[in-house]
Amino acid sequence: MNNDTQIARPIGIFDSGYGGLTVFKAIADQLPQYDYIYLGDNARAPYGNRSFDTVHQYTLECVQWFFNMGCPLVVLACNTASAKALRTIQQKDLPVIDPEKRVLGVIRPTAEVIGQYTRNRSVGVLGTKGTINSGSYEIEINRFFPDIKVYPHACPMWVPLVENNEYKDEGADYFVKKYLQQLLSKAPDIDAILLACTHYPLLVDKIKKYLPVHINIITQGEIVAKSLKDYLHRHPEMEKRIGRREQMRFYTTDDIADFNEHASTFFGRSIVSQHAHL
Repeated sequence: MNNDTQIARPIGIFDSGYGGLTVFKAIADQLPQYDYIYLGDNARAPYGNRSFDTVHQYTLECVQWFFNMGCPLVVLACNTASAKALRTIQQKDLPVIDPEKRVLGVIRPTAEVIGQYTRNRSVGVLGTKGTINSGSYEIEINRFFPDIKVYPHACPMWVPLVENNEYKDEGADYFVKKYLQQLLSKAPDIDAILLACTHYPLLVDKIKKYLPVHINIITQGEIVAKSLKDYLHRHPEMEKRIGRREQMRFYTTDDIADFNEHASTFFGRSIVSQHAHL
């Protein structure tokens, strides 16, 4: 790629599929002045049930693609990638690839503020099997709030329901109610539930149907957007490198037409994507 300094350098937003668009939407709303590239690795999604090594390999390949596209900063808007790949990429891969580039995730920003949402100091965490089995949220939350008890629970059917556009149908209620009842049965005192998958906000209306009204439902879009805004404020050397033409480009590793159809549901507006060759 031409590395001319006049070329805008966008912020990269990554997800294994469509869910990261819910985070991207919040980021674009709060920081509309910057240039962005979104990549969904739909051809290899979902990541949730894959091994640590596989998720690391796939995520790293996508991060390198962003770097080749000129992005100095990449946000992994994917809980599974953040849980299984981010630390290795930050600590081992970036120093070799380019020490001046940065890759951020969604777990730490959420863990830093989750104490604001609970009085009982008891929080449920709903996510994919990969995110839950990694133990990342327990580790990060207890790092900032040692007094909070974390109850993780996997919801393996929720992503397929959302990705196949079945999340509004009555059939989805069965799996929403099932996982929530399982969580509440082992953690009846929780007063906050974190939706630790960027697909899950599309299920919020159904989730509310099966939860007591006193339980806070925490989604990550606004949290991650505020964290990114703060990061750029604290790192002006990075902020100055980012283009400001208010341009957004969307890429998928799979079928463009299919991506465009589904992605608009997550992003809230019509999307025209391009195919990415990794």
